[in-house]
Amino acid sequence: MELDIDVEEPWPAGDWHGLAARAAEALAGIAPELANPRLSASLLFTSDAEVHQLNREWRDRDKPTNVLSFPMLERDDLLDLAADGPPEMLGDIALAHETCAREAADKGVPFDHHAAHLIVHGLLHLAGHDHEIGEAEADAMEALETKALAILGIADPYGGVPA
Repeated sequence: MELDIDVEEPWPAGDWHGLAARAAEALAGIAPELANPRLSASLLFTSDAEVHQLNREWRDRDKPTNVLSFPMLERDDLLDLAADGPPEMLGDIALAHETCAREAADKGVPFDHHAAHLIVHGLLHLAGHDHEIGEAEADAMEALETKALAILGIADPYGGVPA
C-alpha cells in the first residue's frame, strides 16, 4: 500500500512516515486485503482542532477524537479488488495530536506506540471493519490490531494475555 503522509504542527519531530509504513506493512501481513499493491491511503498527523473540525463537518460530532477514518471503498469492493489495474484510493485517516498524547500518557504507553495503534485502527476502518456494530466485530478488530502491533513489538493495547 502506498501512503501519502502529511505531518503538521503540533506533532513533534519523529519518523512518523516510517512508523506509518511499518504499521501498514504489519497489518498487510495479517489482513491480506490490505496487501493489495494497487491501494493507497492518505494519513494526516494534525491537531485536535483540525480533527474536531473534520468530525463536526463529516460526522456531525462536535468534538475532537483520536483518529478519524474516511473509507473510499466498500469492503466487498476491496475484497474483490484484483492485484492488477490502476491505483485505488482506500481512504483518508487523520490523527489528533493532543488527544493521542493525552491517551498515551493516561495509559502509560509510549506516544509512538499509541500512534501506531491508532494508525492500525484507522486502516482497519478503511478496510471496512467497524467495532461499533457489534461485540463480535469489535473482538475481531481488536484481535487484528493486537496481532499487527505484536509484529511491531508493541504490547496489547487492550491488556489481554499475549498469545
